[in-house]
Amino acid sequence: MHLSSTLAAAVALPLASAQLNQLAQKAGKLYFGTATDTGELTNAEYVSILTNTKEFGQLTPANGMKWQFIEPENGVFNFTEGEIVSNLAAKDKQLLRCHNLVWHSQLAPWVTATTWDKANLTAMLREHVYREASHWRGQCYAWDVVNEGLNEDGTYRSDVFYDTLGDEYFKIAFEEAARADPGAKLYYNDYNIESPGPKSEGAKRIVRLIQDAGLRIDGVGLQSHFIVGETPTIDQQISNMRGFTDLGVDVAITELDIRLQLPADAENLAQQSVDYRTSVGACMQVKRCVGVTVWDFYDPFSWVPGVFAGFGDATLYFDNFTKHPAYNGVVEALTNNTKCKPRPSKMLKRSKPLIV
Repeated sequence: MHLSSTLAAAVALPLASAQLNQLAQKAGKLYFGTATDTGELTNAEYVSILTNTKEFGQLTPANGMKWQFIEPENGVFNFTEGEIVSNLAAKDKQLLRCHNLVWHSQLAPWVTATTWDKANLTAMLREHVYREASHWRGQCYAWDVVNEGLNEDGTYRSDVFYDTLGDEYFKIAFEEAARADPGAKLYYNDYNIESPGPKSEGAKRIVRLIQDAGLRIDGVGLQSHFIVGETPTIDQQISNMRGFTDLGVDVAITELDIRLQLPADAENLAQQSVDYRTSVGACMQVKRCVGVTVWDFYDPFSWVPGVFAGFGDATLYFDNFTKHPAYNGVVEALTNNTKCKPRPSKMLKRSKPLIV
C-alpha cells in the first residue's frame, strides 16, 4: 500500500456502509458493476465483495470471452474460460455485460496468420460472432459487439477485419449478434470517446452506419480510463453522452478507472475522488446512461501498474480492502451531489494495451 499510517487514518470513510449498486438502482440506473477475471476468484475477501449485489449488480469478464480463449483454432470453440464469470453472475443474479465479440487485439494467432479474402473472412466472422453470442443467448444484458475499431483521429483502425472487409465488418458483426442473441443490448465500445472530439465523432459515424443499414445498435460504451487531474469535465462528459443518446442509443460507462501517479497522498487521492464523482455524476445526469462499470475495484487486480510505470491505485479499494476516498466521490455522485464541478482539464490521449 502506498499510504502512511497517518494518511490511511485520514482517508477513513464516513460512508463506509454505502453500497454502490443499491444507490445506483435507487437513483434510477440499472446497475453499478465491475469487471473481474478468473485468477482473482481465489481471493475469498475479494469474492465476498464482488458477489455482494448491494455493491455490484453487474459483472463483466475482463478476458474470458475474448477471441484467443473462445476460438483458439479455426472452427474450434471453447467457452470454458468465459463461463467462469458468466456462471458466477448467474449464481448471484447479477447482470452480465458480455465482452467482446470482435476486437483487433487478443486474437487467436491463426486469425492474423491466415490469408483472407472478402468471401472467406465474411464467412469466418459470421460464424465466430454467431457461435459465441448464441452460446450465451439469453444470459447477457449486453454485448460489446465491436471493441476499439477507431484511431485517435476518428478514422477506422487498420486491422485484419477492416483491411479486408472495410466498414462492412461492423455491419456483419452487429447483424450476426442480433440474430444470435436477440434479447441482448448491442454496443460499440471504445476509449477516448468520453468527451467531444474526432474520435467521438467517429463513434457516432459507426452508430449511423449500423442504423443506416437497417440493423440494430442499442448503445455506446465509454471505457473511461482516465488519469487523476486529467479527467474530462462533467459538462464535457454530459454533452458527449447526449451526443450519442440523440442518435437514439443508450450509453454506459464500461471500464472506469482513474490512475494516479504514485505514491498516493492526500492531494492526489482527493483529486481522484473529485474525478470519480465527475464521471459517475455525468452518467447520473443523462437519462439514457444506463449504468457504470469499474474496470475491477481492487488495486492489486488492476491492469494499470503493469502497463503504466509509476502509476497505480486506480480503483476504489486499496490492497488491504479499505476504500479510497474516491468511493465517497462515487457515493456523492450516485446521490446527486454533483453540483460542485471540477476545474476544466485536458483529455487523456493514449494507445490502449492488450489486456483491457
